[in-house]
Formats: sequence, C-alpha cells, structure tokens
Amino acid sequence: MEFRHFLLAASASAALALVPAHVAGGQQGSAPAAKAAPAVPFSSDRISVVVQGEGPDVIMIPGLTSPREVWKGTVAAVPGYRYHLVQVNGFAGSNAGANASGPVVEPVAREIARYIQHQKLQRPALIGHSMGGTISMMIAARQPQLVGKLMVVDMLPQPVGLFGGTASGLGSLADRLAATPNGKRLIGALVGTFGSQAARQSDPDVVAQASHDLARTNLTSELPRIEAPMTVLFASPATASPDHARIVQDYRNAYAGARTTKLRPVPESGHMIMFHQPARFRAEVKEFLAR
Repeated sequence: MEFRHFLLAASASAALALVPAHVAGGQQGSAPAAKAAPAVPFSSDRISVVVQGEGPDVIMIPGLTSPREVWKGTVAAVPGYRYHLVQVNGFAGSNAGANASGPVVEPVAREIARYIQHQKLQRPALIGHSMGGTISMMIAARQPQLVGKLMVVDMLPQPVGLFGGTASGLGSLADRLAATPNGKRLIGALVGTFGSQAARQSDPDVVAQASHDLARTNLTSELPRIEAPMTVLFASPATASPDHARIVQDYRNAYAGARTTKLRPVPESGHMIMFHQPARFRAEVKEFLAR
C-alpha cells in the first residue's frame, strides 16, 4: 500500500471537547510536613500531561496527530483510576516545542518514561493507540521496571506491517520524503487534505518526522524484553470476511516473540476502535485494568 495510505490511516482522529482536568504536578494535596521540599512540577518540551480521576495510575498515549481528548469517552466510562492523558507536542494544534526538529517517537517515549520516574508512579498501566502503542512497547521493552501492564491498540511491532510494507521498503520512501522541505510539505498537505480536524491542526514537520520514525521502526526483536503482561486490541473486518482470519494470523505471527500477550480482535471496526466500537473498547479497557 502506498505510504500515503499509511499516513491517512495512522492520522485518523476526532476533535472533541476538552477534558476537564488539572495539569499533572499542578494540583497540591494536603499541606506538606514542616521543612518538606515543595514538589517540582513536571516540565517537558516534548509532551504535556493532564491528570484526571483517582485510583491506580493509567497512562494513555494517543496516536499520530491525535489529541488527548480521544480518550474522553473511555475515561468517563471506566472510572476508579487516575488517568494521565498525554499530548504529544506538535499534534492537534499544540506547539511543536522540541519535536519541531529531529526524531519524535523515541524521544517522546523517553519523556514519558521520565514522567513516570519524576511523578514516582509505581508500575502504572500503559494504554497506547497506534503510534501511542509503539511508544508504549518502547517503554515496556527498554525500561521494563517502569511498567505494570500495557494495552496496545491497533498497532504491530513493525508499524508498516499494517499495510503490507517493510521498514526497508516504506522506510526508504519515508527517508526521501522527510529529507526535503518539499517532501515534508507533501506529507503535511496529504494529512491536511484528507485527515481529521486534529490532523489539519497538527504541525506538518512534526507529522512528517513522526511518520518517518514509524516507517523505520521495528520492535519485533525487542518483544522478549517486555516483562509486563500485554494485551493487543486490534481492528478487523467481520468474522465472516476472508480477511478476518488473515489479519488475526498476521497479529499472531507478529507478536509470537512476546512473553505474555493476549490478542483481542475487534470485528467490524476501523483503526479508531474507541470511536468505531466504543462499547466494546470500553469493556476491553475495563477488563484489562481490572486484571
């Protein structure tokens, strides 16, 4: 499939109302003990985090161009947790910050890992959609002590595998596109023309670089390093469709090297499972977090 299609599928998102919440690190609890050092709010030039709710910690990472508000319905439907809603700088109208130049995906993964450590979270659950799933796997594989469990939503260890490509094939095209201003503008134009409102509001250079990063990513060899239980929720056609069995087998093959993986197909859904099958998605998240 053409790289353009990869961009369009990965950049699908929705513009929703803002989640009422407080910024992580900005809300104070009870008065600190005498002489206790004041808490230092988390600060990053690559991500921002909004915290909502009380309970066990859950970090939610959206996909390419998506705002954190894609999780709004899920958070409301599955209470009892403290949700840390990540926004990647440069997506959905946010300022690009340090993501304006150079790699995006791996630096963002490192920043989320730093957030976990800075906030002293004890092995939180991670839920990541699309590019957010890639980032979740990166953190769980490279700093396994930080993650309690993770849910990957509609993403393979090698992202271009979703579209029948390889890192060497689509990756070389991504290299050429990301290497020139015209190539970056082409990616931005495609996303702006065919993408959602959030995609149209995203910084085209950040989108181009993140797309390039994904096209060059293959985490297959890192799967055995993931110690946390992993659930992989993925979209498929109706079960009667001949493509359903093929997609299920593709996911089985892709995740064969993982230690503990629960594969959960969601028939009759598109890439944005939380919107196409919201009731099923929320039920899966509820079950995942309760385990």
